[in-house]
Amino acid sequence: MLRIADTDEYLKRMLDARRPGAEKIYSFYEHRVGLICRDPRLMLLPLDDHLVHRGDGVFETMKWIDRKMYQLDPHLRRMKRSCTAIYMAPPCPWEDIREMCLEVAKAAEHDEGYLRVLIGRGPGGFGIDPTECPVPSLHIVAYRFKPKPEETFEQGVTGFRTSIPAKEAHMATIKSTDYLPNVLMRREALEKGYDQPVCFDRDSFLAEGATENICIVDQTGTLIVPEFTNCLAGTTMVRAVELIEPEIEVRFRKVREDELMDAKEVIVVGTSNDAISMVRYNDKPIHNAKPGPVSKRMRQLLQQDLVENGITI
Repeated sequence: MLRIADTDEYLKRMLDARRPGAEKIYSFYEHRVGLICRDPRLMLLPLDDHLVHRGDGVFETMKWIDRKMYQLDPHLRRMKRSCTAIYMAPPCPWEDIREMCLEVAKAAEHDEGYLRVLIGRGPGGFGIDPTECPVPSLHIVAYRFKPKPEETFEQGVTGFRTSIPAKEAHMATIKSTDYLPNVLMRREALEKGYDQPVCFDRDSFLAEGATENICIVDQTGTLIVPEFTNCLAGTTMVRAVELIEPEIEVRFRKVREDELMDAKEVIVVGTSNDAISMVRYNDKPIHNAKPGPVSKRMRQLLQQDLVENGITI
């Protein structure tokens, strides 16, 4: 039978409870408390925050390498757009959030890591009415970044058409915490033994991966990027286009599935891996089944951009 504990006993039991993944957490901040902490046992979310039980919130993930934070401002600009789209504002000015991000990363005391920023509707009840929540929540977490081994980039990755459809356009363009379709895509990839799931919209146009954008290089050598109408406009994808556009032709348009098999290159672009070649799709080779020059150049430009333009922590 369950016992009712007093505060002290409950806190002790909570601190003694097993916490999977605790070793990956470097530092974190919760706006209600207003302090940075390094003890992962204390990294908690109120259960009645609509961020938890309704997925009513937005998030961004960025990385730092060699103590240089990459794409901080573009990520925060997109987060602001996502907040606006769901009629939510953070509990403090955006300028303050920017400084907090750098401070939490600095407190991690690691040369590289990820930074996750979450803004939720806030605690206040278990209903669906957003007016239950008087103050939005803000959480910032610094945690371990484990890059893929270099052999992965030399060999490329595999992809397949997932059974999970792309989100509807009005939701796909918002980086909300409602990531259940993305989770199911990743689960299916693991179950079937592929590296990258690829989803399509209701008209069978290419949308995105579980957490990455996907683009192709066609037979003319043109970089074709799916329009950001049925997928999230990735900060890494946008920056990659800006960097490589002086070197090759770039076009934004809808992409059919058969174009993946006809392409010279299929490139997966995202925060974690910058750019990586997909060399097989649905168990069939793409072009010569080897990473292509555009993918390699895109990754090189992104890595160079981080060194030159990353914000020092």
